[in-house]
Formats: sequence, C-alpha cells, structure tokens
Amino acid sequence: MSKIHPTAIVETGAELADDVEIGPYSIVGAHVVIGAGTVVGSHSVIEGHTTLGAANRIGHYASIGGRPQDMKYQGEPTRLVVGDRNTIREFTTIHTGTTQDGGVTTVGDDNWIMAYVHIAHDCRVGSHVILSNNAQMAGHVTVGDWAIVGAMSGVHQFVKIGDHAMLGGASAVVQDVPPFVMAAGNKAEPHGINVEGLRRRGFSADSISALRTAYRLLYKNGLSLEDAKAQLAELASAGGDGDEHVRKLIAFIETSQRGIIR
Repeated sequence: MSKIHPTAIVETGAELADDVEIGPYSIVGAHVVIGAGTVVGSHSVIEGHTTLGAANRIGHYASIGGRPQDMKYQGEPTRLVVGDRNTIREFTTIHTGTTQDGGVTTVGDDNWIMAYVHIAHDCRVGSHVILSNNAQMAGHVTVGDWAIVGAMSGVHQFVKIGDHAMLGGASAVVQDVPPFVMAAGNKAEPHGINVEGLRRRGFSADSISALRTAYRLLYKNGLSLEDAKAQLAELASAGGDGDEHVRKLIAFIETSQRGIIR
C-alpha cells in the first residue's frame, strides 16, 4: 500500500504503485504515473503528463513535470518521461516537452541529478549521467549516456553532449561536445579525452589509445575539420578495439547541427 503523508495531496486520476511514498506537503497531479519503489520527499510537486519509473528518489522541494518555459507553449498535453533508479535532489526543475519538438522531455535510468539542476523542455538526458549542482540545461539539449556536467554550468539550447563526455564546472557550452571529450571554460573548449572515466567503465587500453589519437587528429594537428574527418575514417578502419568508438565520434561530428567545440 502506498505511504502517502496525511498532508500530501494526490489528485484523482494519478496512478501510484502500491509501495510509492509521498512526503509531507507534496502534490501529485491527476495525470501523473509513479512506478514501484519511488520515494518523493516533502514539499515537492509532480505535475503534468508525467511518468516516473521504478525506484526513483525525489528530493525535497523538487518541481517535476512543470509547464515549459517557452512562450509558444499553449497548454498542449506534452509529456515528461523519467526512467528507473534516478536520484533527483532538492529544488531540481524538470519540464515537459513542447509541440515544436517531439512533445516529450526524457530522462533515462540510473542518473545522479544534484540540487538546483534545471532540465528544460524537450531535453533528452541519457542514462548513468551526472548533473552536478546548479547545472542548467536549456531547451532541446541532449546529454549522452555516462556524461558528466559540472556544477554551475550552462548549456545552450539544442546543444548535444556526447556519451562519456565530461564538462568542467562553471562552463558555458554553446556548441556540441563530442563523445569521450573533456571540456571546460567560458566558452567551453576541449581539454583532452576523459581517460579516467573510460578506464573506470572498462574501456581497453587499445580503445583509449585510439581515442587519444583521434583527439590529436581533431584538435592538435592543425587539420581542417574535413581533413581531420578523413583521417579519423582511416583510424576507424585500423582493426583494433577502438574502431567502434572512433566511428561513434565520427558519426557525432557528422550529425552535429551547431558544430563541435573547437
């Protein structure tokens, strides 16, 4: 049976799994679905057409599923979908999508989202992501799996942060950050491959070596972007463990809409 504090408000129509916990003075809206084992702290608001998966932990004073901060939004029933086992700490805000995009904001599984983080409308946050305190995602931002965004960083709308990328604290990101790359600064600039993170996740020495070579081609050898891509394509066919990761890097560059940080 759900454990709902007497001071909490759960509107008619909300769907809560049997063991969900709702803390004091929290509000759950009529179109909300909350999965098994999820715990919502005190004074939080879960609203809109929002689905939370299983075993999530929502801190105090969080605002989940609010209306997009987009002046074009006219009250359409857009959505927020959050996966499983996420930690979402105090005062975090996550908004639903808009019809100008796919109409849905998504957050994957096993993410660590610290206090005061903002995830705007139509963002796509992957899995195993760390968003440090006061990291701010504008609308339509994509954050890849295993990425880390440092505290007090701001990410411009439509920017993509690749898988396993790492962004230093207080950075301003206005262009895409390729996968595996560390970046920092205002405006954010590249600072090498996220070697320690890749080691912790079991990347082989050969894979890391290939990505280091790819980084030098992209950023250190004075090549134009087109020449660097040609040499990256050769590197990706070397027949080593790192081929698939270099191909992922190439695919990211080729599909970038805002251009990558340089």
